[in-house]
Amino acid sequence: MYQTLERVFGYVQFRPGQEAAIGAVLAGRSAAAIFPTGSGKSLCYQLPALRLPHLTLVVSPLLALMQDQLAFLRRHGISAASIDSAQSREQVSETMAKAKAGELKILMISVERLKNERFRSFIQQVPISLLVIDEAHCISEWGHNFRPDYLKLPDYQRQFAIPQVLLLTATATPPVIADMRGKFAIAEADVVTTGFYRPNLNLRIEPLAGRAKLSWLGHWLSARREQASIVYVTQQKTAEQVAEFLSQQGITAQAYHAGLPHERREAIQRGFMAGQSRCIVATIAFGMGIDKSDIRNVVHFDLPKSIENYSQEIGRAGRDGLPSECLVLANRDSLNVLENFVYGDTPEREGIQFVLEEIRRAASDGEWELMLNTLSTQSNIRLLPLKTLLVQLELRGIITPRYAYFADYRFKYLIDAEALLANFDGERRQFVEAIISTSQRARTWCTVDFEQLYNQHRAERSRVVKALDWFQEKGWIELESKQMTEVYAVLDSRFDTAALSGELHAYFKQHEASEIDRIRAMLDLFASEQCLSQRLAGYFGDLAAPHHCGHCSVCQGHIAQLPEPPPLQPLSDYALPSVSGPFRMRYQAAKGGKPSSECLTRFLVGISVPLFTTLKAKGIAGFGALENYPYAQVREAVEKLQWD
Repeated sequence: MYQTLERVFGYVQFRPGQEAAIGAVLAGRSAAAIFPTGSGKSLCYQLPALRLPHLTLVVSPLLALMQDQLAFLRRHGISAASIDSAQSREQVSETMAKAKAGELKILMISVERLKNERFRSFIQQVPISLLVIDEAHCISEWGHNFRPDYLKLPDYQRQFAIPQVLLLTATATPPVIADMRGKFAIAEADVVTTGFYRPNLNLRIEPLAGRAKLSWLGHWLSARREQASIVYVTQQKTAEQVAEFLSQQGITAQAYHAGLPHERREAIQRGFMAGQSRCIVATIAFGMGIDKSDIRNVVHFDLPKSIENYSQEIGRAGRDGLPSECLVLANRDSLNVLENFVYGDTPEREGIQFVLEEIRRAASDGEWELMLNTLSTQSNIRLLPLKTLLVQLELRGIITPRYAYFADYRFKYLIDAEALLANFDGERRQFVEAIISTSQRARTWCTVDFEQLYNQHRAERSRVVKALDWFQEKGWIELESKQMTEVYAVLDSRFDTAALSGELHAYFKQHEASEIDRIRAMLDLFASEQCLSQRLAGYFGDLAAPHHCGHCSVCQGHIAQLPEPPPLQPLSDYALPSVSGPFRMRYQAAKGGKPSSECLTRFLVGISVPLFTTLKAKGIAGFGALENYPYAQVREAVEKLQWD
């Protein structure tokens, strides 16, 4: 183990925790490594992969993380590859062939890749020594950043007969660790934690009324304008407003959020990493995969989503070990916004019933085809909870994923159609001619008509797609695909729709309550009278942190009294039937009947759900009229009213 560490990686000793985790894996046991960000978790699988007889399969949630780790492995002469959505069919086939031939030590994939029946079939033919799950807290429904597809990983371990598992994460509370251990049968002694206390992070809570935050932040950052800083906000519009204000103060700040084009986000990130811009004002879309060692300041302009998110986000500061500031501008103004995100993710029972009835309708064919966006609109369930619902149905043995394909393809000629055709003769020319003649041409783009191609020319869809990919590789066309269609096998349609929808709705309500509790726990932390470093470490089960760190705001004598939000008018002052009248009229015209209390509450507090996009609800008077009120309070008021 030590020889490999020095010969391959160039280190003469292990960092804390690494030897224990690696030793457990090399002794043939499953393990979990729970280390702070930047503490060397990756070595815990990279070194064993060289000593184990077969492939190490790594599941990672982020393409950027995969690419960074692959570059590191290749620099050290380790045979490693990834399979991801950005690769061509030929690249994927080449990687699969290498894995089958035993030429790879490490293969990295996203968890979504395991939904592909063809990939699952391939991986069952490859001997695997170790399954590594990066960001393993995603497997727990009671952790943060929960990813529904991670729930299926224990089943995949059994299905592919993988003898060992290594779980890696930087943020897991004791209940989440217990959940992870239970799902993979990991012995308590093989859970290696190195503590959450970071002595170089100065945790500071600054209680400020909402209207005072912007000028206070500008003044504070002006003294640090040459330092690398990240300012976290909740909403995209806030990112733009804060970045603009800071720029006017002479601080080179840029907004970063999911609403920007991909190329723009990439350019902003590159500029920040290279030190060209010193300050990023970002939603939580920014940060995963950022390995910049000299970030001196992490500011939460708005409340973070949870203690776990807070811990992960401040973990990006001071990775070089030098003192760094972690500042929260704290009040309760945005509390309702945070809670509304949670309430908006709980599907209505009627939506769950709709999905169950769709499965039952498809049962006679044995297969259920769906487009996630379309099903989201029809069921009025947001995408993440819809994916969670589908996974819950898989875990109950009702459906299982088979494969996915793009429903729509369109292409644009980069050379003349006749010039393209001139590359073929005989039967192949006739086949290409059929694609050209049946594709419906608009001004620039041609849409492929698969049905007509099959009916008139018996051209199989798979052959047409393969040909289009080939044309693109040759530089003859530009190809676009959209509308991903997922295909599930229906295993059991004998369920009781009413009982099962009730059970699933209760599951989502339990998750909702858990998320609200996490927000409240975060507020309690920020208003703590105890050392913040000690309270934060204790939340994650680290009892070894000092009781008085000496460098947080509490230890320095500043206990935060979080300002209450501005007082609100009593809800009874609002004529709710009148405020919601225009929406109820449009709902009745479009859907028939009356909207549910849940639906009306979401309209009044301004929570976006798929149905509201269809109804253009944001343009209806009254949308978001009660956005500053607690969701539960508005729902209670709505339920008490007798609607005509």
